[in-house]
Amino acid sequence: MLPTENRLRRREDFATAVRRGRRAGRPLLVVHLRSGATDPHAPGESASPTCAGFVVSKAVGGAVVRNRVKRRLRHLMRDRLSELPPGSLVVVRALPGAGDADHAQLARDLDAALQRLLGGGAR
Repeated sequence: MLPTENRLRRREDFATAVRRGRRAGRPLLVVHLRSGATDPHAPGESASPTCAGFVVSKAVGGAVVRNRVKRRLRHLMRDRLSELPPGSLVVVRALPGAGDADHAQLARDLDAALQRLLGGGAR
């Protein structure tokens, strides 16, 4: 489970990450990353924590399948938050194949997408 301070909850934050962030697609998911936007020279400003949110549509499966995919993705992201720059916004969108994938396959695709985004690979 993700700690409360690391959860992306507001619609505006989701929109910012998706519209202004970089994107990396994999067969099971798409990851949008908006790097930390805090101004280090602003007085009294401290780096906000990295926040992650998840989008799992009905195309993935029924309610049970969607919730299972969200739980798996939250668990996987919890271990990877420390690799991301402080103040980053991450949105993980599950694609229809994610409902049939096991934990290891989701982890592999998530790692590959994050590596591509953090390594500066081409879109």
